[in-house]
Amino acid sequence: MSLRRTPFHAHHVAAGARMVPFAGFDMPVQYRGVKPEHLATRGAAGLFDVSHMGEVRVTGPKAEDSLMWLLSNAIRRLQPGGAQYNALCNEAGGVVDDVFVYRLAADDFLVCVNAANRAKDFAWMTEHDRHGATFVDEGDAWAQVAIQGPRAVDIVRALCDDEVAGLKRHRFVSRDLLGVKGVLVARTGYTGEDGFELFLPLPGQEDAVAAVWPALLELGQPHGLTPVGLGARDTLRLEAGNCLYGHELSDDTTPLQAGLGWITKLRKPGGFLGADAIEQRRHTEERVLVGFKGASKRIAREGMKVLVDGAEVGVVTSGTLGPSVGAPIGLAYVAPSVAEVDTELTIDVRGRMAPAHVVPTPFIRGS
Repeated sequence: MSLRRTPFHAHHVAAGARMVPFAGFDMPVQYRGVKPEHLATRGAAGLFDVSHMGEVRVTGPKAEDSLMWLLSNAIRRLQPGGAQYNALCNEAGGVVDDVFVYRLAADDFLVCVNAANRAKDFAWMTEHDRHGATFVDEGDAWAQVAIQGPRAVDIVRALCDDEVAGLKRHRFVSRDLLGVKGVLVARTGYTGEDGFELFLPLPGQEDAVAAVWPALLELGQPHGLTPVGLGARDTLRLEAGNCLYGHELSDDTTPLQAGLGWITKLRKPGGFLGADAIEQRRHTEERVLVGFKGASKRIAREGMKVLVDGAEVGVVTSGTLGPSVGAPIGLAYVAPSVAEVDTELTIDVRGRMAPAHVVPTPFIRGS
């Protein structure tokens, strides 16, 4: 089966990016290297192609009621022009996916889902809707880029206007930009830095959308904007302590286990799918998610065992050398009894014991 390509694929190849298969797409994993791209984002700004993400449009007079039932957070509180982080849960309280919801109007929502879960999420929402909203898979109708970093505001101000650059966190507006009509400019992101995500409508505008990538790089060049691949996107999100589906989140993991109690409104009116199971499990959870920092050069990776006094107490879900932290870091599920900050751990790194300790997350504070 051939890999799909985003509208910016030719620009990635021309820039010499190393391309890899990811969620059915041919995506850039790095341009100059993970570390320099990571540090460029932390120091100035990075440009990310995230067009592989999926989008589901939810509309109709019952759209709000449907999403109140399907999602863990209180969608009813979301005003038009607002965005909200959510978990889509199953009957057992596990996470089907983590998603961002953008309220376009009273009865019109855009749900951004993880690339690998696009088909699964759409099927889940349509099959478990109680209220009769209209669901449309619009994954092929949007391209998406992210501008992240301390200079992101300067770049967006040059691109748009002061009103857009002054958006509050988790707010968005619609603008015509760089020859593309109806662009959603949202102050959201996944790197731990300040920044914006641009949703670019594709139908009838494919050529104009494809030209956005080089136009943004030219516009952002005075502010240090650099293209960034999936490799640095992962190290950035890990330093920010952000969960990644398939690592920290899964169909067996509740949002409370993953430290996402702040988006899990168990007492919202009408409840939500999976809420009863999450409530029952919260008192008997056998593992919780913690951040850890290594005390040696050995880097823990997903699936490696976590030990305390020689006894296995958990497993690593994500690990890397944090370019901004300057040390090995990671996330792991461990027994609640060893989850306190400063608890000494040992990670079994391919048969070699690597000392570590529990630390608060995020590992660093961005712009």
